[in-house]
Amino acid sequence: MLTAGALIVLAGCSSDRYFMVPKHDLSELNTSVQTQRATLVTMEGNAQVRHEQLMIKQQDHTDSIISAIKTQVEKPSCPPMPAQKVCPKVDTSKGQAARLKGKIIVGQVEKIYLAEPEQVYSARIDSGAETSSIDARNITRFERDGSNWVRFDVPVPDSEQRVTLEKEIVRRVRVTQAAADDPERRVVVELQFAIGDLEQVAEFTLTDRNDLEHQVLIGRNVLRDVMLIDVGTEFATKLPEAIAKNRNDS
Repeated sequence: MLTAGALIVLAGCSSDRYFMVPKHDLSELNTSVQTQRATLVTMEGNAQVRHEQLMIKQQDHTDSIISAIKTQVEKPSCPPMPAQKVCPKVDTSKGQAARLKGKIIVGQVEKIYLAEPEQVYSARIDSGAETSSIDARNITRFERDGSNWVRFDVPVPDSEQRVTLEKEIVRRVRVTQAAADDPERRVVVELQFAIGDLEQVAEFTLTDRNDLEHQVLIGRNVLRDVMLIDVGTEFATKLPEAIAKNRNDS
């Protein structure tokens, strides 16, 4: 019994030595905890600042991308719509052009007046061509109000000058030349013109006719149902005086 009591006393002393911490050690521990807490607060503040800076940079980058996208997809400004000209009115009751069963008789070459650009050309009459064509240079396609347009230059007869026209594209055609391996794609526009006392709007393909004798070719799309060709004559028709007066006034 005495031995057991001695052991308990010894165990109690040993336990107090391990569980009792001196007060000066607690003060140091509190100081360390406060220091660590201040460090954590500082680190948290720095992290918050870095996060805010990162968000600002991210927003600036996003705004730059959105601005660039808006600039790219912004609808381009279209050139103003050009004034559309028409042929001057003529009196068709005087029978200025020779007719057969109501159809105008034309020769292999005829004078043709184009309302735009108010010029008279010598045109080749060709029943072998499906669509009429006109000499055009500097052909440039562009968009206007959601439609496809084309800007091109046509010659002024007997001069080096050219007149710029803008017309809406009606369609595109493939034309195969005898000397070419691949078909040529041409733009088709509508032009108002006059042959004799006949005024009409018809489709013309735009192509470089610099190496050809005539700057305008009249095909079957114009001839059909309204004209007959006298292959032995040229200039069987005469343009009305109203057209000549209109050109002099301009």
